[in-house]
Amino acid sequence: MITIDGSQKSGSGTIVRDAVPFSVLTGNKLHLKNIRNSRNKPGLRAQHLTGIEAAVRICEGIVEGGRIGSREITFRPGKVIRGGTYAFDIGTAGSTTMLALSIIPLALFATSPSHYTITGGLFQDYAPSVYHVKYVLLPLLRKMGAHIKIDITQPGYTPRGGGQLHVDVTPVKQCLKSLTLTERGRLATVKGIVLSSRLAKRGVTTRMARECSRILEKRGYRPVIERLSDTLDKPVYEKTALQAGASLAVWALSETGCVVGADMAGAPGRAAEFIGRQVAHRLLQTLDTDATVDEYIADQLIPFAALASGISSYKIPKITEHIKTRL
Repeated sequence: MITIDGSQKSGSGTIVRDAVPFSVLTGNKLHLKNIRNSRNKPGLRAQHLTGIEAAVRICEGIVEGGRIGSREITFRPGKVIRGGTYAFDIGTAGSTTMLALSIIPLALFATSPSHYTITGGLFQDYAPSVYHVKYVLLPLLRKMGAHIKIDITQPGYTPRGGGQLHVDVTPVKQCLKSLTLTERGRLATVKGIVLSSRLAKRGVTTRMARECSRILEKRGYRPVIERLSDTLDKPVYEKTALQAGASLAVWALSETGCVVGADMAGAPGRAAEFIGRQVAHRLLQTLDTDATVDEYIADQLIPFAALASGISSYKIPKITEHIKTRL
C-alpha cells in the first residue's frame, strides 16, 4: 500500500484527483492522509468525494473514510476498469471539469468506450471552464492519441450548480503518445467563445466580447469570438441554467500546433467589461513569453504525460504550486 501525505506542496484537491486514478491504473492500494489540510475547509468536499465514488464504480473498488470533511481515506482499486454509461451528480456547484479530468485517465484504459454525464458547476473560479478544456486541453490530448469529446447539456454556475456536462472517451489501444511542444512559432488565429445565462437585458455577452476584442486588437490581434447568447445581432437567449451566470474563454493557435488560452467566469458584482479585460490580459501575459502552453494547461497535462510513452516536453510561462504538486 502506498501512503501519500495530502498536505504536501499546495495541499490541495489536486493530490486527491491524481492519487485515486493512479491507484486504479497501477493497481496499488492507497492510503491518503491529511487531505486538503492547508485549505480553509480541509478534508474532502463534494466534488472530491464524487470523484472518488466515480472511481469506485468504474473499477469496482472499495473506499474507507469516503465522506464529506474526511481527511483520510483508504482506497483499494478493483482489477478491471469498465467502460459504459455513467451519471455522476456532485450535488453542489463543485467543478464538473475537475471531476471529468480525474476520471478521463481511467476511461482511456477502460475495457470499452465510456460515456459520462456529470452534474454540478461548469463555470467558476479556481477551476478550468468547460471551454478551456474543450478548446485548449483536448486538442493537445488529441495529439497524444486521446479521443475525448465534451459537450454542455446545460450551463451551471455558482452557487446553485445544476449544470450538466457530457463526456465521451474512446480507450487508447496501448498507451498515449508523448507530446513535444518546444517552439510556439507564429500565431495563426485567436478565437474565443462567450456565454451568458439570464442576462439578456444587461447585454453581458456582447459587453464581455467587445471589451476583450478591444484589448486584443490594440495589440494587433484579430480575435474571432463566438457569441452564444444575448447578443444584439443574434438574439439567442440562454434560459435553461438555474441562475444567471457568464463565462468568457479565448485561445490562440500557432502554426506549430500550440494552443494557449485564458478564461474567467462571471460573479456577482463582477462587471462584464472587467471579465473581458482580465481574460484578454491573461492571454497576453502568456503570449508575451515564449511559452508553448498556458500555466493551467501546464499542470493539467502532467498526468497525461505520465501515462504516455517517451518524454513529453513543453515550455511553461511560470512554475505554480499546482505544477510542483503534480510533478
